[in-house]
Amino acid sequence: MWSILALEVKMAQHLKACFVACKVSWTDLQALCRRARVACIELEVNKGSFNEYEVEYVADYMKQNGKEYFLIKWKGYSESENTWEPRKNLKCPKLLKVFMSDLDAALRRPKERWRFEDSIELDQKAVGYLIQKAKQRQILKCWETRINKSSRQNGRIYVQNDVDLEGMPQDFTYIDDYRVGEGVEITPTAVGCECKDCFRDPVAGCCPGLAQHRLAYTDRGVVRVRPGEPIYECNSRCRCGPDCINRVVQRGIQYDLCIFRTDNGRGWGVRTLDRILKNTFVMEYLGEIITTEEAERRGEAYDSQGATYLFDLDYVEDVFTVDAANYGNVSHFVNHSCEPNLQVYNVFIDNLDERLPRIVFFATRYIKAGEELTFDYKMQIQSLPQLTQLMQRAQRWTSAWPLWKGPPGNACVWSASVVWSPVANTYFNRSRRRGQGLEALRRVKCELIHHSKMFYSSEVRF
Repeated sequence: MWSILALEVKMAQHLKACFVACKVSWTDLQALCRRARVACIELEVNKGSFNEYEVEYVADYMKQNGKEYFLIKWKGYSESENTWEPRKNLKCPKLLKVFMSDLDAALRRPKERWRFEDSIELDQKAVGYLIQKAKQRQILKCWETRINKSSRQNGRIYVQNDVDLEGMPQDFTYIDDYRVGEGVEITPTAVGCECKDCFRDPVAGCCPGLAQHRLAYTDRGVVRVRPGEPIYECNSRCRCGPDCINRVVQRGIQYDLCIFRTDNGRGWGVRTLDRILKNTFVMEYLGEIITTEEAERRGEAYDSQGATYLFDLDYVEDVFTVDAANYGNVSHFVNHSCEPNLQVYNVFIDNLDERLPRIVFFATRYIKAGEELTFDYKMQIQSLPQLTQLMQRAQRWTSAWPLWKGPPGNACVWSASVVWSPVANTYFNRSRRRGQGLEALRRVKCELIHHSKMFYSSEVRF
């Protein structure tokens, strides 16, 4: 095998006009060149570096007469060529620190006890765990590299699992834009704004004005419209440039985020590594756009698995759904919370079909670095016209108090109860597909109460 790889490296030196995709990492190629003793300028391998070796991972540990030894798997060499090395021969402090942390978990003893023992030799179970953990980190690191290589965003995505031996999710493909399913057609917009400065001198209200809405962002890119009100960003047809204040979501994730394994049985989660200011854009919920009929079919299968990633695009009508089960981005791993720090907004950019909004998350409050990101899985964001229709319907059904005068005491609760009956069936059908059952019915009533309060609010809360 090694002779073949060495031959391929030598052949590559003479094929200057030929380019092929390489599935071997840069560091692996360097190790192969050093092993085959082939100098390569592009890989920065010369004759002086032929005898340099790089640690791939630490496979075992022992202590004899107080001296520590580590079994090293060398990059570019097989496991049969592993060697025992004293600590002084190793120049990989970060790798050793991670290994010692894994060793604590493998021994299941406090480090204050075993690290003062003169002689230690690990059993096969502990060694097996350490090797599995090291290989798991390699797999997750490769996945992390692929995620960031395919992304077009400033923020970097990290992957971390310090809890168990779970590897990267199976049957999941990381994407940086929506995948259009069968039966779904997206028509690109044919119009754009003529503004030179969309914030200070908008022409005809810029893109939001063309849709009879206001600009959604402040001069600092902070959202200033309430949830339920649509956001219209400038698109590819607009005269303004990429630095336009009305291009926020399309710039992608701006914060470093970490997909991490939770320690309380909730599977994967997402935490921010940067502080996030209130009302700023965090991420978009990406996945495969499918029809409602297809969502019904998939929902039955997901219910049997006990998990679902279906998100209805019901801004004006329930026709399409985003399914992030097999195709998605970092939002696939965001967990549910009844007190979330992310809020859903409907955004339109290069497609103005109101049945196909982009689902976007903004921060509901200041989020500290290291804090987990969450949103309410059962969150329902109604458009303002829909809320108006609900309130008008409630007003027609009773003359106990004219709703236009505002809520007297608990009128919000009363109006939501009146509206409950005619709309419950719609909500229940949607919730049943998500496996929420009777709990969803109780939740719907609370949502309507919340929407009623939001409808009566005379100020936008930031």
